[in-house]
Amino acid sequence: MAERRADTPPVLETVGLSRSFGGLAAVREVSIALHEGELQAVIGPNGAGKSTLVNLLSGELKPSAGRIRLMGRDIAGEPAWRMTHLGIGRSFQRTNILAPLAVIENVRLAVQAMRASVRQLLEPADAKRALIEQAEAVLARVGLAGVGSHIAGTLSHGHQRQLEIAMALAGEPKVLLLDEPMAGMGPEESERMTQLLKDLARDHAVLLIEHDMDFVFAVADWMTVMVDGAVLAEGTPPSIRANAAVQKAYLGGAA
Repeated sequence: MAERRADTPPVLETVGLSRSFGGLAAVREVSIALHEGELQAVIGPNGAGKSTLVNLLSGELKPSAGRIRLMGRDIAGEPAWRMTHLGIGRSFQRTNILAPLAVIENVRLAVQAMRASVRQLLEPADAKRALIEQAEAVLARVGLAGVGSHIAGTLSHGHQRQLEIAMALAGEPKVLLLDEPMAGMGPEESERMTQLLKDLARDHAVLLIEHDMDFVFAVADWMTVMVDGAVLAEGTPPSIRANAAVQKAYLGGAA
């Protein structure tokens, strides 16, 4: 195994994480570690357990066995809303935005849900200038400054994906889980998203699932390869590219 680049304790780690559906073991004793300042990619063929892993880390599913630790604290089995408040943000395979609302409203509501009290949630939206300012700052962070008044559903596909990441950033997460952020993007949109993810990885622990291998090998600091629900290999992109077992199982011959 290649030497890990990160020299800090993991922000998020799993130990023997497993999830079964009846007799099917979708995730089998997976132990991984995510570090701040690092972009980690999870790759593998369809059915390898990648999306199930992300659903476990984000609280969408409860593990059958194993541990999930955030900053050393065991959080396995916490519900999704609690995971968000603890510092785990995520995006989904299918864009998950409030399409009829303005862009700024999408992010303001995400900020408000994370920070405001129940009483504040019932106050008029125009009384929440501080929340709007926070939302504007998040939009600027993802490259969407100036489009806050646009209706979210009218944005290009790439901009909608950026908006979804902005909503994930609203709670100032320590960890970002991104499920196929490049899906359906053209070359210009892909270039924009690539730069965004590199920027976000500077001060977050980022885990992404992605099928675009050119993109993955260009941006990942660390890679985990899953096959049949288990980890086949881990390492830096060059070590994964040269791994004969990975080539045979996924990348295909002289990858």
